[in-house]
Amino acid sequence: MQGKIIKGIAGFYYVHVVESGVYECKAKGIFRKEKIKPLVGDCVDIKVLDDIEKEGNIVEILPRKNELIRPAAANIDQALVVFAVSNPEPHFNLLDRFLVMMESKEIPVILCFNKKDIAAQPELAQIREIYQACGYEVVFTSALKKENMEPVRKLLEGKATVIAGPSGVGKSSLINLLQTEVQMETGSISEKIGRGKHTTRHSELIAINENSYIMDTPGFSSLYVNEFDKGELKYYFREFAPYEGKCRFVGCNHVHEPGCLVKEAVEAGKIHSIRYEDYLEMYRELQERKRY
Repeated sequence: MQGKIIKGIAGFYYVHVVESGVYECKAKGIFRKEKIKPLVGDCVDIKVLDDIEKEGNIVEILPRKNELIRPAAANIDQALVVFAVSNPEPHFNLLDRFLVMMESKEIPVILCFNKKDIAAQPELAQIREIYQACGYEVVFTSALKKENMEPVRKLLEGKATVIAGPSGVGKSSLINLLQTEVQMETGSISEKIGRGKHTTRHSELIAINENSYIMDTPGFSSLYVNEFDKGELKYYFREFAPYEGKCRFVGCNHVHEPGCLVKEAVEAGKIHSIRYEDYLEMYRELQERKRY
């Protein structure tokens, strides 16, 4: 029987099987021996031990299309990154770090800016100018007023989506609204994994319909970009792509080299200065890391 791991805690894995429910499973010893840890989001084959009590063993982990370390998860189709338009003001450097992390994993990102009901037009315009201009899908919502939720639901349809964002931006309220139209039976899930005491300390996939999942993740306050070399960073800023290989120097890192088309594009307003400043800060961090 095949299913998807929706939560792992204390050596137990909760596997959602479409039309059958959630099975509490242990992983076979061979996984430990081969140092393979099942992850939330893994598609697995299970052997059912007790169909009434919904218990089983994971016998095989199917090949992963991707894997995240923080949060620990596999087979993520996309990320929905939630920030507030106002109160708190969006922390663009933090957002750009998350975008770089997702670009490096080739995971598409949807940007959701919540609290549009208290935002002024200039704030909305600035966000569009920065992020729509470099090709990201941007949605403005108000969880408080339940505004613009339908477009978000459509973007999540048929996918496993990791939802991330700092504290205080209304992420939990959005997640609660996204779950309001759950059609599948959730009683057995709640009973087995203690949904009533939900705190986001463990990664958990929540089924919002039979083929759509969202993963709630702990709020992040800082992200360090350190999983790759400083020379790779430029490839994770998608607005640099049109200029790649066209600067005066081969292998230009768009930092201090003369004849750099990216720097010229920043000066001409074709690349937003906020994005470029964040690039420089991350580049210097990676440079320092190599030095020590």
